[in-house]
Amino acid sequence: MKTFNIIKTTLLASALVLGLGATSAHAQKTIKISHLNPGDPFNNNSGAMTSVFKSLVEAGTNGSVKVQIFSDGQLGKDNEVIEQTRTGVIQSNISSSGGVAQHYPLIGVFDLPFAFPNISVVHDVMDKDSGFGKKLVADIEAKTGLKVLGLLDSGGYFAITNSKKPVKSLADMDGLRIRTMTLPTHEAIISSLGGKPTPLPWPEVYTALQTGVADGQMNPVPIIAFAKFDEVQKYLTLTQHIITPYVWFMNMDFYNSLTDDEKYVVDYAAKAAVVAGRGISRIIEASERGLPYLSSKMEVNSIPASEMKKFASVSQPAVKKLISEKFGADGVSMLEAMQNSIADASK
Repeated sequence: MKTFNIIKTTLLASALVLGLGATSAHAQKTIKISHLNPGDPFNNNSGAMTSVFKSLVEAGTNGSVKVQIFSDGQLGKDNEVIEQTRTGVIQSNISSSGGVAQHYPLIGVFDLPFAFPNISVVHDVMDKDSGFGKKLVADIEAKTGLKVLGLLDSGGYFAITNSKKPVKSLADMDGLRIRTMTLPTHEAIISSLGGKPTPLPWPEVYTALQTGVADGQMNPVPIIAFAKFDEVQKYLTLTQHIITPYVWFMNMDFYNSLTDDEKYVVDYAAKAAVVAGRGISRIIEASERGLPYLSSKMEVNSIPASEMKKFASVSQPAVKKLISEKFGADGVSMLEAMQNSIADASK
């Protein structure tokens, strides 16, 4: 009988342990997060952001929330993963303005050329907690049903590369087929400068440049570097004409399912991750992974100030007109709010 009782007690204890294990496993939550860039945190900002976020969330929640990272566009194109986040197939994603625009077109207000005087002002304005950022985020969340965890630049000011000739003046843009995101504002910029916009999704860009479908493209220096466009492009012009956002989304129902403690961790982890993303972009720009590296592979030049004014004089009115015609009063109001915020941050 004593042996039977020992066996019975052992079985009950085992069942209790298994039951607790099942409860713990059931309680554990997983954030599947997608982005289009390489996963190396030293290679690009979204790689850095997701790595920092994963570390802080898993440590801060003591493992009750796990983070799985899907880099390199494994789960699909920008607009597709946003839809996956919306429907709860995944819990989170970081997307460029090209993907965001298909769900929230007003993101195009950031495409006003030559609007931001320096990167410090960009950091002040292009932030979910800035005065303008709060207005923008509230509108995004109301119109998409998605939670916005972060807002930051996609890697820095845009430069233009091409395989045909150096671009040193407005006249040099004439006839160049420049790949753009599938954004009307980007197409308007290139058209106003005399080029021929060639909208293509990100996974097709390298091949398009390699085969001559497009003569060139425009992106921040860190993206040009990690995408290895120097292999298929000869000339790089530091136009600094626009700087576009990455928007970090989370499924709203999933966010609301978190405990208050878990929300607190997710929120501060996202803020810290955004800081890391900004930092790695600035480091890449200045390091052998960025402009110094590209300068050894490509012919690099800047636009003289007098010529830059010509670029601005034709591109700014084109984008303002497009925003007014396409987005109406809402677009004009959002654009004015952004410009006022830029003016305040520039003082």
